[in-house]
Amino acid sequence: MLRYFTAGESHGEALIAFLSGVPAGLKIDQPFLDRELWRRQQGYGRGGRMKIETDTAHILSGVRHGITIGSPISLQIANRDWKNWQESLPVADGDPAKHKRVASPRPGHADLAGALKYNFPEARYILERASARESAARVAIGAIAKLFLRDLGIEVLSHVVTTGGVTVTDQVSWEKIRALQNQQEILLNCADPETEQRMKEEVDKVLRTGDSLGGVFEVVAHGAPPGLGTYAQWDERLDAQLAAAVMSLQAVKAVEIGSGVAAAFSAGSQVHDEIGYTAKDGFTAFS
Repeated sequence: MLRYFTAGESHGEALIAFLSGVPAGLKIDQPFLDRELWRRQQGYGRGGRMKIETDTAHILSGVRHGITIGSPISLQIANRDWKNWQESLPVADGDPAKHKRVASPRPGHADLAGALKYNFPEARYILERASARESAARVAIGAIAKLFLRDLGIEVLSHVVTTGGVTVTDQVSWEKIRALQNQQEILLNCADPETEQRMKEEVDKVLRTGDSLGGVFEVVAHGAPPGLGTYAQWDERLDAQLAAAVMSLQAVKAVEIGSGVAAAFSAGSQVHDEIGYTAKDGFTAFS
């Protein structure tokens, strides 16, 4: 079983990721890891921090001569912005006068609850760890997991289907989602160019007022075999593990699997895929 941990603060010296359970013999594609990190930093209307960092994954252990050796993999992603924070966030004793306090907790963030939980007089240390900067470490180890799945004939991709009030109305084919991965310029990672332009206009509106927008992205797994997860225990169910993983991402507030909430407004006969079988393809779903 793959298991990962991350460490590091938003404006600390580096992010650290630890991944165990990867079998020996997997070829690690360093340019692929770094491209995944690059893709994370793209997107129209992104925050200023994305323009500061140029992320690359520096593997520390578990890989030799470009091949995994079965031991835990650890990697580091340096924070370029650290040079501007060394005096205010030192590991050892420093000058308290240079500490950048966050005395006003931000609504919708971990600031207030975290400061109360850990008895801090202000929220700086809370937001440093709760920050979405941590997701860079997840992207790096997620890229290794993608390489592992690719060897098994499984591919997992994502695309944006809603930004603000603009939504993709048609079903998006796997081929169109896959084509997004090779783009050298990423606007909003939407597979429909016309809808993407309307999404951009929505972003422009809120940028002029200093506000932000919500959205919806879809994750699609291609080539996944039946039988992943198990019904034996609640915490081993595939749906439960997928939902927990996605909900743990910063700012994510809802997860739908399959038709999701829409299933509540339909009859069961319209929700469940009909099962078919052919000698050539085996069991198939008629969606």
